[in-house]
Amino acid sequence: MRKIFIAATKQNDGKTTVSLGIIRNLQQKFGKVGFIKPIGQRYLEEEGLRIDEDSILIEKVCGIKSGLKDMSPIAVERGFTEKYINKPDKKNISDQIQDAFRRVSKNQELVVIEGTGHAGVGSVFDHSNATVAKLLGSKVIIISSGGVGRPIDEIILNKSLFEKEGVKVLGVIVNKVLPNKFDKINRLVRKGLERKGIQVLGVLPYDPMLARPTIEQVLEETDFEILCGGEYLERSVAKVIVAAMEPRDAERYISEDSLMITPGDREDMIMIALRCFRDSGNKKLKICGIVLTCGITPEPPIMELLVKANIPVLLAKSDTYDVATCVHDITVKIRPCDKDKIDAVEKLIKENIDFKKILKGI
Repeated sequence: MRKIFIAATKQNDGKTTVSLGIIRNLQQKFGKVGFIKPIGQRYLEEEGLRIDEDSILIEKVCGIKSGLKDMSPIAVERGFTEKYINKPDKKNISDQIQDAFRRVSKNQELVVIEGTGHAGVGSVFDHSNATVAKLLGSKVIIISSGGVGRPIDEIILNKSLFEKEGVKVLGVIVNKVLPNKFDKINRLVRKGLERKGIQVLGVLPYDPMLARPTIEQVLEETDFEILCGGEYLERSVAKVIVAAMEPRDAERYISEDSLMITPGDREDMIMIALRCFRDSGNKKLKICGIVLTCGITPEPPIMELLVKANIPVLLAKSDTYDVATCVHDITVKIRPCDKDKIDAVEKLIKENIDFKKILKGI
């Protein structure tokens, strides 16, 4: 039975994106493909259990029925690390991971194992990614974000930790490379890593669509409340406008699918948002949503206009700067309902990853 451990040089390099794309493509070849994320840090409550959200995504999108608890055996909840330091029990965690893996891998031709963070994450409770890869007897693919110098340095650092545990690194996938730099980075990163004896399995161009949150995700990841437009929360956000300027200046920055952040008493800004349309023949608003700050709700006549515009309006208690920072820091994760993103990921992986090298290596 083949195994691949998907690791990364840091959080949010694209492990889940790559895992999802690899599974969707290899299901066409093998049919029986399993998945496990042994240690998860972002979890949801599902059927009374704490399950890593990536396991839920893979189960629903790829139709893998291995039991959610087995696909996500260890959830690092609040206080987990402190409890472990005070009362360490390495064997218990190892046993849970191995037992879950045995059940997940039963009758499968291939199992994709997704790590969490860089190679050393989990060391505090004696289960770094390198340790878990060794425990499960899997070779590793390291994911890195786009660039040349820093990614290569980070790849070498992570590779050394895996090798210290006796784990073989099969190769590297470089992710999120800007299109205008793709040819240069593709050439240099391959040349630079080949000098170090590291095989490049793929270089993935950055797709901005995959990084766009929906209004609903903004609402889920914050403590904002919804004032109106609840039926339009699935609109995606391509750009964030912090409207703390003169209205005539703000209008120049508004483009398609912009989320405007502005104090609730800036009626002039709200009116500018309501006047911005895509073109003379299309009356659809360029603004996909508005976040009103400082806990200020507009006067009733303005609210009536917002309701009629069919636009999601959220209310935040914090000031404009804090709200803008909060929105900027949101981690955008693919959800089971994001069909366009899922199809884009499958195509991205199919066109840019050398599956022959991967299958030969495992």
